[in-house]
Amino acid sequence: MEQLALAWESPRRAFTVSELTFELRGLICREFRDVWVSGEISSVKLPSSGHYYFTLKDEAAQLRCVCYRMTARYLKFKPQDGVQVLAKGRLDVYDARGEVQMIVESLEPQGAGALQFAFEQLKQKLAAEGLFDSARKRPLPSLPQRIGVVTSPSGAVIRDILQILERRCPGRHIRVYPVQVQGETAAAQIAAGVDYFSRSGWPDVVIVARGGGSLEDLWAFNEETVARALAASAIPVISAVGHETDFTISDFVADLRAPTPSAAAEMVTATRQSLMERLDAAEGKLRQAVRLNLALAARRFHALEFDPARFHRNLGRRMQLVDELDYRCRELLRANLDRRNRAFKAALSRLARLDVRLRVAEARLRLEVCQARIQQAMHRSLGRARAALGPLEAHLKQLSPLKILERGYAIVERAGKLVKSSSDAPVGSDLRVRLAQGELGAKVTRAS
Repeated sequence: MEQLALAWESPRRAFTVSELTFELRGLICREFRDVWVSGEISSVKLPSSGHYYFTLKDEAAQLRCVCYRMTARYLKFKPQDGVQVLAKGRLDVYDARGEVQMIVESLEPQGAGALQFAFEQLKQKLAAEGLFDSARKRPLPSLPQRIGVVTSPSGAVIRDILQILERRCPGRHIRVYPVQVQGETAAAQIAAGVDYFSRSGWPDVVIVARGGGSLEDLWAFNEETVARALAASAIPVISAVGHETDFTISDFVADLRAPTPSAAAEMVTATRQSLMERLDAAEGKLRQAVRLNLALAARRFHALEFDPARFHRNLGRRMQLVDELDYRCRELLRANLDRRNRAFKAALSRLARLDVRLRVAEARLRLEVCQARIQQAMHRSLGRARAALGPLEAHLKQLSPLKILERGYAIVERAGKLVKSSSDAPVGSDLRVRLAQGELGAKVTRAS
């Protein structure tokens, strides 16, 4: 009983709401970091922040979701009520309400109806921006010499395109940018291929091609990244995706849509027979125009009632005028040359006067004269200074203590001080005796 009482009185762990929510978030985030959830979208909200808030639901439950603005920019379609989707993301706990919510990172429509909805949604958006306008589309070159192809390097499409180009108009330069035409990375690769040809400027025309398939198979050509790459291309682009009944976003944005990849190859080339037919037709039109002009000229000539004498007189006057104009041209040319020659000689004369070498020689001469004057002035100044210094030097020598030492006197010092009396140097002191020539050391042995 005593042990039971102690156990009953032991302290209990009590979580605060924030602590418990924090612990739940840790568990949920670790266990559900990458999940796929299938459901129907409902209660979509788009505030001014640009984040999408909606609910995924099925027959028995619902899950709150949020798709942040930076992620929503890259969604294949915008969330809308009633659309069945497959959402990918991670689970989290929203502290303010203590609710589990899903942070959506991608959305994929489920079913052909959902894909068609995404197709129509993007089509309306790009059409509103003017990417489908016929005014911005460019005509194809009539006889392109360099052709760029963005497609799979291993499919039947590229073989058909190369065979048709070789058969219809051999000798064309062709470059293939290999891409995947189906799958998650296909859209990015196709956009990169179009951008490569646009930046290089090498081809005269670019063909973006793929064989037929379902809506899911052709979805890479319905991506916004591909559409914007086609719209931004500096080179005319032909979209040749699927069969004649297939339509993609690329078909609407491209400068020209081909019903099939083989048709695209035929559009960019002309057969030798068709060229010959066009040349024959042009030649016939030219011959007809020449005959008509000759007939009209003959009719005008006969209407003038040709007079040989008057013709020769007119010709003579024209020839005389030509001679006069020739003479005037020669005179003007000669006068112009004389004027240019005089100007050239005047320029040479000015250039000679401005010759740097002459200026340097004059400056050097002035420098030498100045140097000579300075030397003379220095000699005169030094002579005057030397003459003034002589008497001062003689007077200084007369006043110098050394002159007294030369007469036999000496200077006696003890410990650096002058000895002026016997009391300054007691017996045994060391003395320094300075003479006129040299010094002596002495010791005091007697003092009086």
